Amino acid sequence: MLSRLTPPPRPTPSTLRPQFMTQSTLRLGAFFYATGHHIAGWRHPSSEADGGINLERYVGWAQKAEAAKFDLVFLEDGTGIRDSNLRSSERTARSTHFEPVTLLSALAAVTSRIGLVATTSTSFNEPYNVARRFASLDHLSGGRAGWNLVTSTTDAEAANFGTGGIAQHADRYARAEEFVDVVLGLWNTWDDDAVVIDRESGQFSKPDGFRPLNHRGTHFEVRGPLNISRTPQGQPVLVQAGSSGPGKDLAARTAEIVFTANQTLDEAVDFYRDLKGRMAGFGRAPDDLKVMPGLFPVVGRSEAEARAKFEALQDLIDPVVGLALLERMVGGFDLSGYDPDGPVPDLPEANGAKSRQRLMFDLARREGLSLRQLYLRIAGARGHSQIVGTPAQIADEMETRFRAGGADGFNIMPATLPGGLDDFIELVLPELRRRGLFRQDYEGRTLRGHLGSRPPAGFGAAAPRPAG
Repeated sequence: MLSRLTPPPRPTPSTLRPQFMTQSTLRLGAFFYATGHHIAGWRHPSSEADGGINLERYVGWAQKAEAAKFDLVFLEDGTGIRDSNLRSSERTARSTHFEPVTLLSALAAVTSRIGLVATTSTSFNEPYNVARRFASLDHLSGGRAGWNLVTSTTDAEAANFGTGGIAQHADRYARAEEFVDVVLGLWNTWDDDAVVIDRESGQFSKPDGFRPLNHRGTHFEVRGPLNISRTPQGQPVLVQAGSSGPGKDLAARTAEIVFTANQTLDEAVDFYRDLKGRMAGFGRAPDDLKVMPGLFPVVGRSEAEARAKFEALQDLIDPVVGLALLERMVGGFDLSGYDPDGPVPDLPEANGAKSRQRLMFDLARREGLSLRQLYLRIAGARGHSQIVGTPAQIADEMETRFRAGGADGFNIMPATLPGGLDDFIELVLPELRRRGLFRQDYEGRTLRGHLGSRPPAGFGAAAPRPAG
């Protein structure tokens, strides 16, 4: 976990690794997580503790992010309360929150430029419903919708759908591969010019402007066509969060944004090169996918102020909540019987989020952390990069990773909402703009226009319309 209080070396031409890099400015997402990303954020006075179930709060946060010219708002989701939260439900604010597509549909009405990305699982949904839901959001928002594709990872989620447990990792990804093909195919069952609405002739749409999909596969049989026409972006932007081998292959084939977690600069560069290097095999250009790792910043006007802000949050962590968070990060294993001040135990490979479990173990072993130290370390960023420092120090870290070829941008994870978001906008964004690393204003009107990416082709008779 990066908790940098001294600036890294400024990148120089001799240290840059520009392979696959063409853009000159960062892409930024605003990752809204109920009351903030720190596990105890809801207890801090800089948070709005009812944020997860208060539309007015989300409206305010989204409008602030849009005024600051963020590329997108990002919302995570799960299909149930994690079992670990049941033991500590009186201590955590993350057990109650809106369904994200519903929420983003409301935010579409009060914003006009910022992208709107929601998480929806392929494990406990059907492709037709997902395709229709996100096509609707793209129409409602004027071309700003994105779907963050995930596979569900916990038995607690599976228990809500009568499946008897979460499917094996390989089976979940096999379903996800076919799922995304069906969704892309459904989005492409309508031509761009299919709807004509000619009252005089009585023709609403061209008879050959849309067609059935007639998909028959291992997991799904879907006739189609979709019952909503071509969207303003041609199709919503696809986002993917998996970092395992199958996850990277799926992203290289289909995604336009990848949300990932890397601890070190070398890990970030290796991941970036590996992922973008896979794209040619799917007939895609590297710049059509943006790698946007999570970044948890705690910013102060001085190092001492930043450290004090961070320690104030750490002091609010309930040990039960901290351990429950760690249990989820290592694959759902019960850690309550282990000495919290002892080493992290050797555990079997998880069937859930394999890459996140591996990240936790690598971090603990590299730094010799106990269970308690590990949950304290991840209480804010959950394995993503964590930077505690001044605006210049945070900008240094972002610039280093960007120019070294380890990221195209970042998904900003405020510790508290709105306090952490306000700090980043007020203190860090001016420094990034001073360095020419972030836009002064929007140039496009759609999410794909902000990103400068292209969707994967070849999933239907109609090719996606150009980005705008």
